Amino acid sequence: MFVASLIAQPGKLDAEIAETLRNAWGGGAINFLSLYEAAEFSLPVQPNDFGAIWKDFQVMGVDLILQKEKSRRKKLLIADMDSTIIAQECIDELAEEAGVGEAVKKITLSAMNGEIDFSEALVERIGLLRGASKDIIKTVIEERISYVSGADILVATMKAHGAYTALVSGGFTAFTEHVSVKLGFDEHRANILIIKDALLTGEVAKPVLGKQAKVEALEELTDRLSIKDKDVIAVGDGANDLGMLSRAGTGVAMRAKPAVGANCDLKVNFGDLSALLYLQGFSKDEFVIS
Repeated sequence: MFVASLIAQPGKLDAEIAETLRNAWGGGAINFLSLYEAAEFSLPVQPNDFGAIWKDFQVMGVDLILQKEKSRRKKLLIADMDSTIIAQECIDELAEEAGVGEAVKKITLSAMNGEIDFSEALVERIGLLRGASKDIIKTVIEERISYVSGADILVATMKAHGAYTALVSGGFTAFTEHVSVKLGFDEHRANILIIKDALLTGEVAKPVLGKQAKVEALEELTDRLSIKDKDVIAVGDGANDLGMLSRAGTGVAMRAKPAVGANCDLKVNFGDLSALLYLQGFSKDEFVIS
């Protein structure tokens, strides 16, 4: 059995359109997880025209997602941070404070699209920050960081239902530590910026946490928790997230770069991070507001 989920921004999901699709596909009774925002229904087989219908719903601002119905609720959440849990790329924000914003942003975009190697791109970008005061980290945290809608609800709800939550970023521990505490993640992993004499040295501690390190984090966590890959929901937006997204039982490309979305079956382009709860069958009245 499969389940089809329809998710949109609050107030943007037309109930009649959801009913029409259910009827066309011969689905089961429709369940509105949140009226005018999220609905789902079961299907005995995968529709042959899913791809074409998905494109039609994208035009309407609705995420249409198809997945197997069994074991949807997960025991482990692994989340990327930059442009996923928070709205910014921290290295770009540091670069703006250091006066090298445009040069760093170009490299970041290429790396997230998978055009250049992530680790090499990180080393190159950090090198451009050499000599900047460590105080720019505090400035970015206090003045430039904002959270993607639904991030706090996602973490709090999954933890309330017994899941473990991990923030795994190709960014920096100076930021993941703050974000992890703010949202209540059980743990965080990221790269370590090297600071000497109150200045950024333009280096990060080795090894660089990139695409493979995220996969290894998934492997280590599932082993520690004695669970399987199918028990994991992972979310990210960049090319360095593709490894963990493909390994997880539910890998969600969240408003991802085009090259990333093209390689993921589950894509959220309109809903916020609470969409990951709807995909697991949570209704809005089950959400935990932290």
